[in-house]
Amino acid sequence: MMTYFNGRSHHIRPLIHNFGPPTAGPGRLRFDVLGPLRVRTGHDTVSVNAQKLQILLAILLIHCDQVVSTEQLTTEIWGTDIPRRASAGVHVYVSQLRKLLGTAGGAGSPIVTRSPGYLLTALPGDLDHHVFQSLVEQGQVHARAQRHENAVECFDAALRLWRGPVLNGLRDCATINAFVAWLEELRLRCTELSIESNLHLGRHHDVIGTLYTLSTDHPLHEAFYRQLMLALYRAERRADALHVYRAARERLRHDLGLEPCRALQDLHHSILLGDDDRLAMAS
Repeated sequence: MMTYFNGRSHHIRPLIHNFGPPTAGPGRLRFDVLGPLRVRTGHDTVSVNAQKLQILLAILLIHCDQVVSTEQLTTEIWGTDIPRRASAGVHVYVSQLRKLLGTAGGAGSPIVTRSPGYLLTALPGDLDHHVFQSLVEQGQVHARAQRHENAVECFDAALRLWRGPVLNGLRDCATINAFVAWLEELRLRCTELSIESNLHLGRHHDVIGTLYTLSTDHPLHEAFYRQLMLALYRAERRADALHVYRAARERLRHDLGLEPCRALQDLHHSILLGDDDRLAMAS
């Protein structure tokens, strides 16, 4: 699998049978960003308490196996209020982080000096967001091959890796904000794909409650309205499905001045006509 962020590509080895957060072996570090920043070794959690150290580690993890310049680290750590000896300050923070990670892992620090700055090296599977992306990709492969049971396993395993908002408490710099937005979009897509596969498996009753919550939490995400309408229709709740369309149309017109997308309009028309043949192919 290849993952993209900031225009750079990274290869991620598929983790086909690993459906849970892996435990770090002795001396091996795991880095978790799908929630508050966390470093694990074995069954222990390493505390990185100072916020500037957390920001430094987060930026190096976002650009894992890429060189991040001292200049960029200076901007990310201090923003516009950069002190006169900022470069020296970065060096001090890197030294502190190296010591912390080296002591925790027992096999030397993963942070390497490389002109014009530093990089953090990690093995496939050491970063939880890489595991997340790999599971999403595997789920998509299964879904395209109509192996929807396997697809749901992958998508749901990916979603279970999330412990809360990405890098919670560290959203004051541009790179982290962009990274968070990117991952949250991927999480939404994973959720949508999981529901789609569940609909293919005939689990329309099971997803209705979840879809009501999702359409409330993401009122401009039209895919969730479409899935909810379809699930309600298949659960013999045609009137409720039509009500969802009316509510979605009102929300979109009020907030954006737009009519629902063509997919929603076509589904609404098919439900009005009771076109079971077309609705059977709507997933």
